[in-house]
Amino acid sequence: MRTSPASPAASPARPALRWAARILLAVIGVVFAIWLVLFITKGRFLKHPFERVASSLADRKISVAGDFQLYFAPLRIKFLAEGLRVANPGWAGRPDLFAARRIDARIAPLSLIFGRRHIYTLDLDGGSADLEWDAPHRSNTWTFGKPGSGKPLELPRVDRATITGTRIRYVDPRMPLTADLEVDPIVSKDARIGKAVALHGDGTLRDTPFRVTARLLSPDATIGRGENALELRAWAANNVIDVSGKLPSISDIEGVPLHVRAQGRDLSELLGIIDVVIPQTRRYTLTSQLVKDGTDYRFTGLAGRFGNSDLSGRLNIANGDRLHMDAALNTRQLDIIDAAPFIGYNPDIVAAKGAVAAAAATGAGPRRVLPDARLPVAAMQRFDATLDWKIGVIRSRNVPVQNIALKLVLDHGRLALSPLTFSMARGNVASDLIFDTRQRPSAVSYDIRLARTPMGQLLAGYGVAQSGTTGTIQGRLKLEGRGDTIHDSLASASGRIAVVMPRGTLWTQNAQLAELDIGTFVTKMFQGKLKKPIEINCGLVGFTVRNGTAAADPILIDTSKNVVTGRGAFSFDSEAIDIAFRADGKKFSLFSGQSPVSVRGNFAHPTLDVISPQLIGRAGVGLGLAVVATPAAGLLAFVDIGDAKSAACGPVLAGASAAAQRTSKGKPRDDVGIGKAH
Repeated sequence: MRTSPASPAASPARPALRWAARILLAVIGVVFAIWLVLFITKGRFLKHPFERVASSLADRKISVAGDFQLYFAPLRIKFLAEGLRVANPGWAGRPDLFAARRIDARIAPLSLIFGRRHIYTLDLDGGSADLEWDAPHRSNTWTFGKPGSGKPLELPRVDRATITGTRIRYVDPRMPLTADLEVDPIVSKDARIGKAVALHGDGTLRDTPFRVTARLLSPDATIGRGENALELRAWAANNVIDVSGKLPSISDIEGVPLHVRAQGRDLSELLGIIDVVIPQTRRYTLTSQLVKDGTDYRFTGLAGRFGNSDLSGRLNIANGDRLHMDAALNTRQLDIIDAAPFIGYNPDIVAAKGAVAAAAATGAGPRRVLPDARLPVAAMQRFDATLDWKIGVIRSRNVPVQNIALKLVLDHGRLALSPLTFSMARGNVASDLIFDTRQRPSAVSYDIRLARTPMGQLLAGYGVAQSGTTGTIQGRLKLEGRGDTIHDSLASASGRIAVVMPRGTLWTQNAQLAELDIGTFVTKMFQGKLKKPIEINCGLVGFTVRNGTAAADPILIDTSKNVVTGRGAFSFDSEAIDIAFRADGKKFSLFSGQSPVSVRGNFAHPTLDVISPQLIGRAGVGLGLAVVATPAAGLLAFVDIGDAKSAACGPVLAGASAAAQRTSKGKPRDDVGIGKAH
């Protein structure tokens, strides 16, 4: 009898398959039962488990105050929550990172496990987000998990969305910056929004109020986490700032090149927002590329104008524990009015009313030119700065200055302009200016050195022709004082001022007018020798400064025809001037006044007095002689016997004080004063 051909192993397989089928049916049944229970109950009973699990995963409290639904409808997960709140870390200024009156979404189930989360539809009403950095700038509210181990919030893909009543608050205490923004309603369909997403709002940056509007011009790219075109405009402190660029995500600007354009009435107001102090400017317009790199904000390709001057270069602002600004700038032409703020003048007042009015606006007294604008001591001690600025030429009728190079270092309140160099009338000026606000009042030092400079070109801007004038001058001003204004520091200053004139030639006209040698002047005029030059052997205009008063020490100019001396003083405090020049001839001259020419008044309005008491007295003597003797005898009072003593040029060219001056025969001079104000 033959047996069945079936394999002996086939019989045990059938029970296994049956068991597998039963298990599968059971799983399907359980899943269906769960689906059915969730569908019938809308998953409302999962509210508290959802809060516990979500809070554990996010490492912060998540709660739902109102209705809650979580179920399959039919194969997509429906999520509805009213009064949803996601808590902030304990250090944050507000309790919630995110809150919404109502969220209604359809979510792809597998996206919760694999890949990026995918939301088919999203209706969000009354949402508010609080984005905040902590004080050390190590943690923020939107990064979940423990500090250093959390992951930033990743926006899901959304196919269709309706978003209304959304507000965003952003706080960065390091800057410090606070912004409250409202997002305009958003409606998208088939993963396309179809129009720009706009927001607007206001806030404060370092206590300066601002308002802002922004638009995301490619919002569909935001949905897909692609490239987003951004346009932003902000108004703050009389300035308008425009920012545009393409962001890799809606909130990521790190390392992204942005185009920035700023314009306003005063650039110092713009930088003052971040506590950076610069001199006041006239209306400006600047463009640049901005890249944020951590705490650094790098502005490259800087170009624009302020007032009638141009500006280009780069600027880096490091917003670390202590703000530091580093800049390298270039200016082809700097208008003299735009340069006025560098010494404390308001350029608009200078342009409209002149330097005296600008000085008065700083608090200076009437008829004064030294500004009383105070150094911003507190601000200078809050930030540090380095600046390398090169200027091609100063645009001015009377100041032939060009090739300016300035190196500035501000370190914890000590401001050093060192060196500050420039060319003036083919001569060079080098200076070192120090304003140390760490000492109270500020310790200020001025060291200005003038290399040999042609007088003809230097004075050409004041109407003096260069022809016939070959003399040069060189000098140095070295003063130290105390005060928080230029006026106060000079009013308390002590030191030395000396201008030396080596050998050269000067118009006869200029010398003869100075000595009032009427006979020689008229004679040369009728002989056609008005422009015949005379020789300058050497000259020194020196002042010793004590407590703000500069006394002639000495004034001594030796020419081929006369010796010019001067006495007197001027005050940096009151700005009063009282100096008398006297020219004594070396040769006999008839009709010579032999009388001092006085310079009086003040810095703002100096006056030249050629009718001096000595000249009036000499005229009286001449009149008396004419009465008691003969008319010809009256002329004797105006005769210069030509007894002026030539100067030894060694002490003159060395800039020595009056006590060291000698005649050409080596004897001490008795006609140059003692270097003190009388």
